[in-house]
Amino acid sequence: MEAPEMADRGDAQGVPALPEAELVWRFSRSGGPGGQHVNTSDTRATVSLDVAATSVLTGRQRERALERLAGRLRGTVLTVSASDTRSQARNRELAAERLRAALDAACAPPPRERRPTRPGRGARRRRLEDKRRRSALKRSRSCRSDD
Repeated sequence: MEAPEMADRGDAQGVPALPEAELVWRFSRSGGPGGQHVNTSDTRATVSLDVAATSVLTGRQRERALERLAGRLRGTVLTVSASDTRSQARNRELAAERLRAALDAACAPPPRERRPTRPGRGARRRRLEDKRRRSALKRSRSCRSDD
């Protein structure tokens, strides 16, 4: 059975399509539901990609990926597994999707820096009114006797 094609997912803003030649697939026995089928089938799919050696990442994307995925890498290789279903084909698709999502997230540019702003006049007024209302409510609950 062919590995899922990743060439059709070349986004303009994300990571380009990953060439199948750079992916390393392994299959093993998976736990979970399946009865006797589990004991005889290699349904867990594991896909690995050498992030430092891949040809599809630009220099900046490669640096970001290596930095952001540092905790998940073994050397420079990113490995993703899927054993969610009883079907090896579906697990291959899931593993490919997870690898793609991890790379997209790691290579994405950092968010724009927040420009600090101050609360507007209306927001300050509403906050103070809410504080007064809450204070009055708590004051009304106290059981003070003014004798």
